Amino acid sequence: MKAIVYHNYGSPEVLKLADIPKPVPNDNQVLVKVYSASVNPLDWHFMRGKPFLVRFMGSGFFKPKNGQLGVDIAGRVEAVGKNVNQFKIGDEVFGGANINGFAEYVSIVDKRLVLKPSNVSFDAAASAPIAAITALQALRDNGKIQSGQNVLINGASGGVGTFAVQIAKSYNTVVTGVCSSRNLEMVKSIGADNVIDYTKENFTKNQLKYDLILDTAAYHSMADYRRVLNSQGRFVMVGGSMALMMKLSLFGFVNSMYGNKKMGGMVAKINNEDLLVIKELLDLGKVKAVIDRTYPLDETADAIRYLEEGHARGKVIIKIS
Repeated sequence: MKAIVYHNYGSPEVLKLADIPKPVPNDNQVLVKVYSASVNPLDWHFMRGKPFLVRFMGSGFFKPKNGQLGVDIAGRVEAVGKNVNQFKIGDEVFGGANINGFAEYVSIVDKRLVLKPSNVSFDAAASAPIAAITALQALRDNGKIQSGQNVLINGASGGVGTFAVQIAKSYNTVVTGVCSSRNLEMVKSIGADNVIDYTKENFTKNQLKYDLILDTAAYHSMADYRRVLNSQGRFVMVGGSMALMMKLSLFGFVNSMYGNKKMGGMVAKINNEDLLVIKELLDLGKVKAVIDRTYPLDETADAIRYLEEGHARGKVIIKIS
């Protein structure tokens, strides 16, 4: 089968289209013929081996251990292991692969898959797993989101941000989205009540305060964020400055212990329960994928290069079958 592989860390040029053996599912896995996959920052972090911390997370210290990329996938079931009973051959599914999704076929443990809603395209389904679950877990679990709150999403036009705006609205909150000038109307169109153009206004310097801030591109100081949080407010970082992430790791917990305002970062974990939540939101139309561009499998390097530039509106899709 065709797949994207890499043997050394580096720029997108290290990615090659190659023929590799078709995977064989074990007793607890499902073999999926992949129709669509989506690109995430995780892919270029693993591709480059940066920040260096990712090498301690299992990617390989000197060279890539896995040699493949891609987590979010959508496709059709081709075979099931003998212990799998919730899927059958022919089912349309989506979920999170084990960093090998940029390929014609993947074997995935059944708990990382759910059935794709019939009214949702493969591209839209493939866009959801990491980005939508990151938004859900950040808002619900770390942010303790509640109806009626004032919620700010910084980076509202990106992959996580577009899902976060819509998920926050599903909780009946007042949502402010922060993005660039060219994305203001798009962020409004997916449900934001208010928008802030970060090229013209610094949201940490105005007089407005928020009950919950989810930041996908966090570069302000901890003091700046605390200043615009209401009493009992929460700040959740899911992307941005590594220096700020380290400060939150070192000081955020202590800061939170001795004050009413809670600050911290998080990394999403794909699980069956939250995939089912995202499936329902997609099925009901409460959440819709925002797709910027699509690339064929052999142009995956270009797709990752584009995402690295930091200007993608929503998700970038790899069309495989």
